[in-house]
Amino acid sequence: MLRWLVLLLAALFALLQYRLWLGDGSWPRAEAARVALEKQLAENERLQQRNAALEAEVLDLKTGLDAIEERARSDLGLVKQGDTYFQIIDESSKN
Repeated sequence: MLRWLVLLLAALFALLQYRLWLGDGSWPRAEAARVALEKQLAENERLQQRNAALEAEVLDLKTGLDAIEERARSDLGLVKQGDTYFQIIDESSKN
């Protein structure tokens, strides 16, 4: 009788060890989920900062003409009336 009890307890222990190391809620899966969560939180933080910067730029474009003028000058190379335009030609790039 004692032998059967020991075998039953050993089988139960093996079953619990299997679930601990290889089952659905195992340690390796929990660690992988923790690492994935940390990566996702870092990505979310980066995207929140980018969204905040974009939101500030949109607000500036909606309310201020300075931002629109700056954008037109830098991105499109526009000059406003009364400005003096200088074009610098690099002689070394001609050859």
